[in-house]
Amino acid sequence: MLGQIISNGLLMGFIYSLVAVGLTLTWGVMDITNFAHGEMLMLGMYSAFWMFQLYSIDPLLSIPISAAVIFVLGILIYKLIIKKVLGGTGLTALLATFGLSMFLKNLVQYLWTPNYRYINGAIVTDNKIVIGNIILGMPQVVAAIGSIAMTLIVIYFMNKTKTGKAIQATALNRDTASLMGIDTGKIYAITFGLSGACVGVAGALMSSFFPIYPQSGALYSILAFVIVALGGFGNIKGALFAGLIIGLTEAVGGYFLGTQFKYALVFLIYLIVIQVRPKGLFGW
Repeated sequence: MLGQIISNGLLMGFIYSLVAVGLTLTWGVMDITNFAHGEMLMLGMYSAFWMFQLYSIDPLLSIPISAAVIFVLGILIYKLIIKKVLGGTGLTALLATFGLSMFLKNLVQYLWTPNYRYINGAIVTDNKIVIGNIILGMPQVVAAIGSIAMTLIVIYFMNKTKTGKAIQATALNRDTASLMGIDTGKIYAITFGLSGACVGVAGALMSSFFPIYPQSGALYSILAFVIVALGGFGNIKGALFAGLIIGLTEAVGGYFLGTQFKYALVFLIYLIVIQVRPKGLFGW
């Protein structure tokens, strides 16, 4: 039984990590608290859903489409909203993204109703992997593998490409990066777009086993904030390990304490770690 619980926690932890990677990019690079991050995830789920409903494209095959759609959305959000408030106080940006979050949720509810929607008949639906006494749902396994792959792609992009290194330089010191010839405005737009691509991929992966409705990204948004703070602002590897910690805590806590207390335990661990490491486990 414990092996089953740990396995479930690890699978969800990898998914949490990918959602948090998108948030840690904007938070670490731009010092922007994006309260609409969960709604971008929700739109990624809807993107996969409509691709399946309208064109019979399986969620796994629609991953690049969802990533591209939310990537473009991220760039538009930066250019239309974030760019206007970037020089203001942190509270200004926070309120702007909070307002965007409310707008997106209500727009989706108006367009597609608040009803729960499900993708039935996807490639991985109802398939399972049995390892001894451990039963793993294929949708969750595929989502975890996809989350790991996307996280590794982001790490490679950040460390091995010219644009990724420019993002890191801009995060360290925007003024110095500008003096070195880096177009920081363009870098910020790419960063927001890349953040959107991460949740676009996560949304497509989750759409085959998670209900899709206007509020579906809210919980993941809150957990992503906890994971980013726990792992260290702007630290992608920190988000990966912190996501696993949160996934395991949620699964084990839900089993031993009851599902109603699992998130209380998650936030308790966060508070304990922050008392010891104010900048997170991997912060510097």
